[in-house]
Amino acid sequence: MSKAEVCRRIEERGIIAVIRAATPTLALAAANAAAEGGVSVIEITLTVPRALEAIRELSRSALHLLVGAGTVLDASAARECLEAGAEFLVSPGFDRAIVELARREGVLMMAGALTPTEILEAWRAGSDFVKIFPCGNLGGASYIQTLKAVLPQVPIIPTGGVNLQTAGPLLEAGAAALGVGGELISAAALQAGDFWRITATARQLMEILKRHRCASPLTPV
Repeated sequence: MSKAEVCRRIEERGIIAVIRAATPTLALAAANAAAEGGVSVIEITLTVPRALEAIRELSRSALHLLVGAGTVLDASAARECLEAGAEFLVSPGFDRAIVELARREGVLMMAGALTPTEILEAWRAGSDFVKIFPCGNLGGASYIQTLKAVLPQVPIIPTGGVNLQTAGPLLEAGAAALGVGGELISAAALQAGDFWRITATARQLMEILKRHRCASPLTPV
């Protein structure tokens, strides 16, 4: 899949499941549960033990999913993720070497940033989206609205503090997509094996996304 296709799919699907789990097996189960609820963009974070195994297996066995790697901290790790099959890279902060590697390889990049200065630096370096993290700690939707007022050209993806209550306001504020972690991939649900809870939350998030897009004539449905 080309970078343009990956970008379009992220914007169309709108919700990225950010998966942190204790084992690769649980990470795969969480991804499948989210997909059952309609969330087909999956970010396996490198905080998952043997995360590359999960990325490799999911990329090979679930062709209907778009699988990326998160919490990528350096270019060496980024290259390993790409070799495992990741179709996009996400970092919690801005690392120029990772962004440059992604550009050379023609892979979509989401660099993390928080302040306007950091956002501009990541965007100008070539990050395709800028991940606003941790968004909830700086005001959530009101912060995104303020950022979009002065940086309308930068497609931003809030992560951190995104849940069923904040998803709608964040989309209304101008988010290109949303990264949803613990609210969707609940640690308690994983521990208890209650994957139906993940599926149910995924369906609710997708319904919120659908309602927002139906209400916005400028946003593709």
